[in-house]
Amino acid sequence: MNLSAERMALLPWRAPERRVWPSLWDHAQPCGGSCHLWCPIAESSSAVSLAGVPGPMEGIKVVEVGIWVAGPATAGILGDWGAEVIKIEPPVGDPMRGILSLLRTDGVNPPFELDNRNKRSVGLDLSVREAREIAAALVDEADVFVTNVRPGALARAGLDYETVSARNPRVVYAHITGYGLVGDERDRAAFDVGAFWSRAGVAAALAPEGTPLPYQRGGMGDHMAAMAAAGAVSAALFARERTGAGQLVSVSLLRVGMYMLGWDINMAVRLGMPTVPMTIDAPPNPMISAYTAGDGLRFWLLGLQGDRLWPDLLRAIERTEWAADERYATVVSRFANSAALVRELDAVFSTRTLEEWADAFDREDVWWAPVRHAHEVVADPQARAAGGFVTVPLDGDREIDMVATPIDFLGTPWAPRGSAPEFAQHTEEVLLELGQNWDQITELKELGAIP
Repeated sequence: MNLSAERMALLPWRAPERRVWPSLWDHAQPCGGSCHLWCPIAESSSAVSLAGVPGPMEGIKVVEVGIWVAGPATAGILGDWGAEVIKIEPPVGDPMRGILSLLRTDGVNPPFELDNRNKRSVGLDLSVREAREIAAALVDEADVFVTNVRPGALARAGLDYETVSARNPRVVYAHITGYGLVGDERDRAAFDVGAFWSRAGVAAALAPEGTPLPYQRGGMGDHMAAMAAAGAVSAALFARERTGAGQLVSVSLLRVGMYMLGWDINMAVRLGMPTVPMTIDAPPNPMISAYTAGDGLRFWLLGLQGDRLWPDLLRAIERTEWAADERYATVVSRFANSAALVRELDAVFSTRTLEEWADAFDREDVWWAPVRHAHEVVADPQARAAGGFVTVPLDGDREIDMVATPIDFLGTPWAPRGSAPEFAQHTEEVLLELGQNWDQITELKELGAIP
């Protein structure tokens, strides 16, 4: 069968082949750590690229004190949008730099690269007074301060909100935490798998009783928190235009998980109903569930409005007689007989390949989507057309494709300006900009304030 480009996009594809300061950096919330532009004439087969476009955050200065994912990802998004970002790292670097050490990737670290492109790296040992003075000087000039370090440690470093805002009343101070800024557990360490995935109820909501808990993929909660924090920073900068004053904005992984699971939690708040995990063997609505075609490829039906879309599905699977079957005639009866209907649909779908079902579904206007693995998304033409990848310049004339952050601005499109920095790559450069001379920089090295 000859397939159109649109149809091919729905079928599976394969991609081508020194000492760390414990009073601050060990207390980070381990939740943390060419233009990208939608364009109707862009080539859908490659990452979108247009050189020289600054983005909506052009002219905004961001200082980041964070490790792992959520804090660095927040500053990374702002950097994608055009902000100038200085990343302050501990004496041995952000530990996220070593996250793939067991995989032997020859120094390539795609997760770190995604969250740290466009930044300049400054190495500081904040246990040294002179290093803290440098950090304070950087924050004094910043529009935005981003951190995911725990509150107590920030206070000991003189980087708490009260101290920073007293020195720089216009600063927008973005704090990403595990469990929030108040309460007995505000200083509890929390990767996203703890506060977001586990404690907020996400993992349990996805695991039917008696089955193993699902394992979270890396950075899922962190990236959601980072998007929320970037939005909060944007709103606070807008408010500053009217008031002249900065403010504290905070995002917790716990709250992000609760909001993501908000339907279930609100049901518990309003109706006292517990969360009952659903399964594809007997979902409440068999028309919005996953199935497997005869060639082993999986897909998801999207028939949320069951009664309206039921006739379309029956025509596609050539079972129009089921419209008169009292077990399946209405959304209520299909709910009551869900397991039986799923077994019958499984049998029907096993008779054809996904390619054949794609033709039938599209002909009868059945809503559906293929199930993709992450490595298959790389070669999905629609992911490319939607701007899911962006071209990032490396040293020299080289470029690489990377995942794009998911927001576009048609009037002020953004452009990655560079890849993730080497550890402390820009320390001397930034110190010179602060007015230090080379003798002073040498003294800072001798004191251990900088690497």
